[in-house]
Amino acid sequence: MARTTEIETSGWRRFAKEVYGGGRTVDEESENGGCVEREETREPTPTMKPDTVLILDFGSQYTHLITRRIRSLNVFSLVLSGTSSLTQISSHNPRVVILSGGPHSVHAPDAPSFPDGFVEWAEGNGVHVLGICYGLQLIVQRLGGVVVEGESKEYGKMEIEVKRESEIFGKGRVGEKQVVWMSHGDEAVKLPHGFEVVAQSAQGAVAALENRERRIYGLQYHPEVTHSPKGMETLKHFLFDVCGVSADWKMEDLMEEEIKVINKTVAADEHVICALSGGVDSTVAATLVHKAIGDRLHCIFVDNGLLRYKEQERVMDTFERDLHLPVTCVDASEQFLSQLKGVVDPEAKRKIIGKEFINIFDEFAKELEKKHGKKPAFLVQGTLYPDVIESCPPPGTDRTHSHTIKSHHNVGGLPKDMKLKLIEPLKLLFKDEVREMGRILNVPVGFLKRHPFPGPGLAVRVLGDVTQGNALEVDEIFIQSIRDAGLYDSIWQAFAVFLPVRSVGVQGDKRTHSHVVALRAVTSQDGMTADWFNFEHKFLDDVSRKICNSVQGVNRVVQDITSKPPSTIEWE
Repeated sequence: MARTTEIETSGWRRFAKEVYGGGRTVDEESENGGCVEREETREPTPTMKPDTVLILDFGSQYTHLITRRIRSLNVFSLVLSGTSSLTQISSHNPRVVILSGGPHSVHAPDAPSFPDGFVEWAEGNGVHVLGICYGLQLIVQRLGGVVVEGESKEYGKMEIEVKRESEIFGKGRVGEKQVVWMSHGDEAVKLPHGFEVVAQSAQGAVAALENRERRIYGLQYHPEVTHSPKGMETLKHFLFDVCGVSADWKMEDLMEEEIKVINKTVAADEHVICALSGGVDSTVAATLVHKAIGDRLHCIFVDNGLLRYKEQERVMDTFERDLHLPVTCVDASEQFLSQLKGVVDPEAKRKIIGKEFINIFDEFAKELEKKHGKKPAFLVQGTLYPDVIESCPPPGTDRTHSHTIKSHHNVGGLPKDMKLKLIEPLKLLFKDEVREMGRILNVPVGFLKRHPFPGPGLAVRVLGDVTQGNALEVDEIFIQSIRDAGLYDSIWQAFAVFLPVRSVGVQGDKRTHSHVVALRAVTSQDGMTADWFNFEHKFLDDVSRKICNSVQGVNRVVQDITSKPPSTIEWE
């Protein structure tokens, strides 16, 4: 099997090949932290070539938001590290390249930057370039202008005014004022030759610039955030009217293309396995692969005793009745809980759960080999694009790719002789896009609206011994109360955390020293950022009473009111 180093010239061709093209083997992913050299088995030949907007990430907390905003316009967009090579950038054949913001100063000796020859390549290929915040300053500095530390920093909401006719804002906008979101300490004071200031802030700083002839533009503010009310209007005008991008990225087309690629990747005599968690991601991924290869997909659902209330019955009913997926259900709850008894360390829990799952998974693969006379060749995973973004730290963070891969995104530890190659059909989709894909695949709407659930299950929501008392009952009381109040679909994710903290209370005229439960509920669009859900006081009062009266060993309930960032959504 020959190694391949060829670079595709189509963004869609590269998209398909990175997700399926020969696949990463499981042990390669584990050993190299996800940075693997891929092997080529069959050559996918996608025909779709939608316009691609490439975002070079220089560390902005809003980079993923730019991607989401663009995709919402039916335009395909991807994120690459800001320090990617010119070969990597050009291989995606982008119509537009956006340079993101970032926490750096262009004056820092290790300040990240686009590669040498980038501007010349863009001009020579008719590619439009837009710099946002740090990206604007990078353009100015690299092309011969001057950026200095500003005397007055600009953070938060600021008013800007359009000073001259421009492409970036459109005709007839001179004198127009708008509120935008600024976040910069440096500012451009001298522009490169051929550039014009087209908008300024109330403090006189450059807010927007452009060079129409060279197709290079810059916005000092963040148009992608909701705090810039006219930001989406500006982005839409820039992409469609200035750059001539077509809104031709449709989920239906993507689904059909992925099915073709799966069929080209998986030979007619090969078998694929998928570990179904009962969540939206793995279910949609399995349904898509099943649509492509039929019953050569073999799914396994493991009840580890740490699932949501009546989870096994609910999800198996959906798998069999609605989706007709070939699923083997293994009830291993006693096996898992016996191994977890007395364990309180969260990492130790994860390792125990992982080891037991591996044993079951390995036995399942061996049974398939006996039945079909051939080892399974591929493993389906429901990896999403936020997983990819969060696993690839931006330049200037002094972190490598392998340092930030999340443990539940890896299947490292599976027996090496399995040599499974990964199929990750959702790897470039956000959560809401996965739900849209599921809708097209006729996954029940109620199932698609399910809240995300961690791979290790309730073990990471019980910060202590999961077998102690009635710890596993708390989550069901909270979730059912949310459903009864008609709030479930308004919340991105909700759960109760059983804390290893005891507080003094009074129950039945007696002094108690019992556990504390924390309620967590957040709103979000894609899980990359989140805000806490503001329940009415009466709801919280009712839930608190139910938990304290129903769950033995609990005498206090609190609510987590922390957003993401600075916290994560889950506690462990």
